[in-house]
Amino acid sequence: MTPHVLTRSLDRSASIFILVVAGLGLLIPLSNLLLPAGSMLQVPTYLVALFGKYACYAILALSIDLIWGYCGILSLGHGAFFALGGYAMGMYLMRQIGSRGVYGNPILPDFMVFLNYPELPWYWHGFDMFWFAALMVILVPGLLAFCFGWLAFRSRVTGVYLSIITQAMTYALLLAFFRNDFGFGGNNGLTDFKDILGFNVQADGTRAALFALSCLALILAFLICRAVVTSKLGKVLIAIRDAESRTRFLGYRVESYKLFVFTLSACMAGVAGALYVPQVGIINPSEFAPGNSIEAVIWVAVGGRGTLVGAALGAVVVNYAKTYFTSGPLAPYWLFMLGALFILVTLLLPKGIVGTFSAWRESRKATEKANAESAAREDGVGEPNPAE
Repeated sequence: MTPHVLTRSLDRSASIFILVVAGLGLLIPLSNLLLPAGSMLQVPTYLVALFGKYACYAILALSIDLIWGYCGILSLGHGAFFALGGYAMGMYLMRQIGSRGVYGNPILPDFMVFLNYPELPWYWHGFDMFWFAALMVILVPGLLAFCFGWLAFRSRVTGVYLSIITQAMTYALLLAFFRNDFGFGGNNGLTDFKDILGFNVQADGTRAALFALSCLALILAFLICRAVVTSKLGKVLIAIRDAESRTRFLGYRVESYKLFVFTLSACMAGVAGALYVPQVGIINPSEFAPGNSIEAVIWVAVGGRGTLVGAALGAVVVNYAKTYFTSGPLAPYWLFMLGALFILVTLLLPKGIVGTFSAWRESRKATEKANAESAAREDGVGEPNPAE
């Protein structure tokens, strides 16, 4: 895609979204690094990491909105692609530890030494190089999504049945990664990271750079999604969402369109997972939990399905609420609150926050236009006819 293709689809709300994200991606790191500790405007390092996590979640929400909001594919297993991208980055970070681990083995990660691995498994080779790990971040989730989608869409599995098998896929991966003999750290996962590209992953500067990179990735993901949904391809996707059988009858290869957008969405989720891991410092099989994927769908529903901006906003709002309410006496009730939030939004704001606001604004504009036209007609009737 050329830069022209990425930018020509921007409207006012999209431009504001990009400017806000870019501003935060620049100002928050500068505030953290340049202002003295204790200053009113200084953003603490722990908040920089927290906001970086929110940005990664926003990318995941965009990937779900792309397939659900515009193509009608409700995936309840997108957390699997997010986790696979995270594991690919985690494997690179583990290889960077080298002899600084607890057991001092320059090749094997600590958990492999503890479990008496004789040598490094073949699928770990290459992860000592960043370019290879970055390639796997995109390739592994994309390949899984392509294979899964090729089988599911060719079989014309749709609706709730597709949602169930995506959930089954992520649960199967959860069970597989829990096993120690699979070479991914078992229940404990991958952690104790030291460096990324030679920089201390715990340093303030590294965390600020990771946050800025997450914001940049969020902007790029948003631009790609906007370019897709505002193109002719996007119109076909919307047609598939609204009337799949009619679209197929018109001669479009529906399976190919769904497969493309599903694979693209999985690659975006993998990138989000890769940026997430060095900022939180751990990746384990709990990221595959089906509940995580369902929660991500709730983010999109709360913000506004089929709006992109709303999906990203929903991810930030819901996760901020989660951070706030799970740190006090309401922590045991968070899941009930999340469920109640989803029910209330479904009943009262079926289009989500941004979708409802956009519909209200369009309705108001239409009403004002109709009133103006009515007033103009009345003024015209009241004027004397020059011909008389």
